[in-house]
Amino acid sequence: MLKKIILGLAALCINIPLHAHAVTNESAEACQDFTNVNIRKLRSEQTINLCQFKNKPLLIVNTASNCGFTPQFRGLEALYKQYKDEGLVILGFPSDDFFQEENDEKLTAKVCFVNYGVTFPMFATSEVRGSNANAIFKHLNEQTSSPNWNFYKYLVSADRKTITRFNSKTEPSSARLVNSIEKALSNN
Repeated sequence: MLKKIILGLAALCINIPLHAHAVTNESAEACQDFTNVNIRKLRSEQTINLCQFKNKPLLIVNTASNCGFTPQFRGLEALYKQYKDEGLVILGFPSDDFFQEENDEKLTAKVCFVNYGVTFPMFATSEVRGSNANAIFKHLNEQTSSPNWNFYKYLVSADRKTITRFNSKTEPSSARLVNSIEKALSNN
């Protein structure tokens, strides 16, 4: 009896990783666009593949903890809460390209999660301009142009064919941004 239990558990343990790997490959194969990348979450060892947001509009933002535009986190979080159930995904990419990000991810996380209550996905600090830009921003920069400052916003359609760029001065609650988000959601 004990031998059967041990063999059964061994078989189960062998199948679990194979199943998990198959699901990962399936989702990666189903996503053949610039979002098929693994990116490490802020202050975490965990990475996520952005393909999990397939068929959803994305609002991608380069952020900084010590910028005059940092309070826009409040407005971004309000947008996320208002539209996430309709499919909007906001993705935050802290960057020190403009010398206004903390050197310690712990402090960056505190600004985002504690000071501003951010619940949308935030990623590890990375470059968003130039040849060392992360894969997402390399694509955005090729399709539009590099951010000129922190809190540039890129609205990417659910089919990934349309990218609309908004500068730092565009508040998250601005009619132009909100109307564009609602249009993207209605086309979803």
